[in-house]
Amino acid sequence: MVKTVVGDEAQVKASEETLSASTSPAQVGLVVGKLSASSDRALAYSLIPTPPTDSGAPACSLLHAKPAAKAASSGASSSLDFDVDWLAEHARQVSRMLLGGMTVIGIYIWASEASFKATSPAVLSQVLRAVSQVAPLYGTGVDERLLIHISYSPRRWACRICDMSSGRLRPCDFKYSKLLASLQTFRCTYNFEIRLPVVQAEPFKKVISKAISHLTKQVQNAKALIDGVLFLDDMDNTLEGPHNVEFLVPFKNNLPAEGVAGLLLFAGSVSALAYLGPKESIAEVISDLKLDIITSLRSRLDIILDEADDDSTTNNLENSLSQKATQVVFHELRAPYSFPFPRRILIPWLAGSYICDYLQQSETMEDAMERCKEVMSLEADMGNYSIVEPESASAATLGSFWDVVPGALSKAPSEPGLKEMNSGQNGSRKTHGSSFSILMAFVVLLIAVLVGCIFTLSATLKT
Repeated sequence: MVKTVVGDEAQVKASEETLSASTSPAQVGLVVGKLSASSDRALAYSLIPTPPTDSGAPACSLLHAKPAAKAASSGASSSLDFDVDWLAEHARQVSRMLLGGMTVIGIYIWASEASFKATSPAVLSQVLRAVSQVAPLYGTGVDERLLIHISYSPRRWACRICDMSSGRLRPCDFKYSKLLASLQTFRCTYNFEIRLPVVQAEPFKKVISKAISHLTKQVQNAKALIDGVLFLDDMDNTLEGPHNVEFLVPFKNNLPAEGVAGLLLFAGSVSALAYLGPKESIAEVISDLKLDIITSLRSRLDIILDEADDDSTTNNLENSLSQKATQVVFHELRAPYSFPFPRRILIPWLAGSYICDYLQQSETMEDAMERCKEVMSLEADMGNYSIVEPESASAATLGSFWDVVPGALSKAPSEPGLKEMNSGQNGSRKTHGSSFSILMAFVVLLIAVLVGCIFTLSATLKT
């Protein structure tokens, strides 16, 4: 249960100054930080304002229930009105850009004290619930979210914690600290190869989601080497500087393919990174690093599915590749199939920390920076940033089902990139050729038996 919110002093005060210079009577945004079941403190690293909608409307405004003259005479204040769907979509995109140890933990509201009090607690809980649904805190066991109210009339801060199960808001303390400057970095490159039996007629999303779920269990059970030393639960964090982590996965035999259409081979590489905050244990950052591997894969799958469903840009090369990938009929594959996997890049953010984005083959660094400016309110020129590219051009590979089906076709040689399926005339031609060979062998065997019988009969008659 959270009792105290600790905000990064430099970033939170900078956000307050920016809000003070604003002429808007109300604003809403996201709180990026860390919530942990093992701590009664919520860490708030930064406040990210939600941008205007596509039509230019603010995500939060004053709801004028009465004409201004009547409202003034009755002393009533205007309550706050939220574009909940737009705020939730912003939370989804921000969550995708965050690395391990950083999550969307709640919202902040910039409004007068009177307007905030005029807003129903049920409305505020609804907004927080919408954000929590698109930006879940995987693996934390935390069912709370943070609400920060920054009042400009009078000027003061107030923090509340919302219990998502009941929707109840309760106050908590707030204080400053130097959080971002004390973060430690843990990074790793995780190479994965998953073999799963898959039944016929399963769609792309279900097949890949099943592979990611299997990978989740594999990663969770992996042992960690930190700078070459096997991690133990009682290990102390005494070293400074970036740390390299390797995960050791126990060897497992291939799963049987009886009763299924074939075997799915899902292989690739993920670059992961997580931050260790002050007073946190090594076990927490290892858990965050494992989670970053999984959420990174889920984000890439979401990007492929989003672009495949985007009808407005179907002529675009990248979208056509995504559409082809999502239309694969797995049990008809006669050869290994590779599809382009969005590539992760790291972009400098606050006080030496990074956020991430994912590039498709046709996209550039400028595209990533434009998204960061819009989603994360990142204000900087490309020339001032040194973007890290920890991953080379990557592709996920799906192995041929027919390699494990009895009497199936042999696997065609693999080439990098997107494979076209040969399930039409070529497959039929090979199948017919195989049937003809079997028939000829049967005829030869029959002739041999007949000749043998004739020779035996002839020898009997002579005697």
